[in-house]
Amino acid sequence: MGRQTHKAGEALLPDGLMSDFWGRYLHPRLVGVIREFGYLEPTPVQERAIPRVLGGVNVLITAPTGSGKTEAAMFPIMSKILSDNLTSGVAAIYITPARALNRDVNIRLREIANRLGITTAVRHGDTPESERRRQVREPPVILITTPETLQVILAMRSMRRALRSVRWVVVDELHELMNDERGAQLSIALERLVNIAGEYQRIGLSATIGNTELASQFLAGVGRPVEVVSVDVSREMEVSVEYPEASEEDVDLAEELNTTPETAARLRRIVEIISAHRATLVFTNTRDEAELLGHRLGRVLGDDAWVSTTAHWTGRRGRALRRA
Repeated sequence: MGRQTHKAGEALLPDGLMSDFWGRYLHPRLVGVIREFGYLEPTPVQERAIPRVLGGVNVLITAPTGSGKTEAAMFPIMSKILSDNLTSGVAAIYITPARALNRDVNIRLREIANRLGITTAVRHGDTPESERRRQVREPPVILITTPETLQVILAMRSMRRALRSVRWVVVDELHELMNDERGAQLSIALERLVNIAGEYQRIGLSATIGNTELASQFLAGVGRPVEVVSVDVSREMEVSVEYPEASEEDVDLAEELNTTPETAARLRRIVEIISAHRATLVFTNTRDEAELLGHRLGRVLGDDAWVSTTAHWTGRRGRALRRA
């Protein structure tokens, strides 16, 4: 998200092709590490949000998914942790719904932090007891948790000591929490945290949202100003409609898969598209169709692919993912 990548084994681009934006705003060590992770230039939301986060104000960042919001919040926090040499106690709390704990971007940010010597830890309802005890003995500099678990640790005397040093709180998926019971609980928890750590900087991350004033009040509470960074990132889309005609090759494939030549022709075209890309989403009308298509794709692609079928929350859709 919000980065340019290089393939394994390829040489990294020369320094001149990396945007000087990073060097102007971020700690040199962080710049070096994110370059290795493929962050060559900032996205529009990162260009606008990072200076404001570094300025210490409360910030609400709204932009579409995949625009680099998480990095826009966490890169300047990591930079300040390095420049201020914060090594003891919890300096930053990243709050996210449980389903998002293992998103690629969150895993990648933990890897970047660990490369920099910034300790991180994830805490949620299923965290093993041994890991919980370790977090009490050795509090992470960045704690990643859920709204529900934050309520729990605020009541723990052992963790409250570690939370006295909190300087930043990032709330992800703000738009989901605003009108939810969890959101009301989170608002209370954030105020309870003030009683422990004093005032801290608040950064909210949200998909594009209509009422940014209400979202700002939810994030910061009463009487605390919030600067809003709102970026509407348009995405290019190319649409093509195809109806493959059956060939002699498709007739043979149809016999092998026990289907019609016309279906085999469409399956062949899907395989061609999958083979040309790292990952491909294939939508079907029903779950049964998704499972049948997944089975047939698995037979055609063999060991070169990982095929998974799933039901989408807005309907039943299937996906086929080609292993890179």
